[in-house]
Amino acid sequence: MTPEEIKTKVRAFLLKYIKKPDIKDDEDYFASKLINSLFAMQLVMFVEKEFKIKVEDKDLEIKNFNSIDSVSGLITRKLTS
Repeated sequence: MTPEEIKTKVRAFLLKYIKKPDIKDDEDYFASKLINSLFAMQLVMFVEKEFKIKVEDKDLEIKNFNSIDSVSGLITRKLTS
């Protein structure tokens, strides 16, 4: 799966919950207050289920989940390790 395919899936998931269709790949949606910390767990569960990976405790840093780029990077690293 390519990084662009991953970003497309992550964006589609996010757009179910936020009302900003023009969200940029590098936009920090937590800082922008588009989503809150409670939503982070939904995002983690989505990543694990959709991409069939295990998000370890060491991965649970905001920098891994605060933008489409960062989520895609985490997933790519997990899929290639």
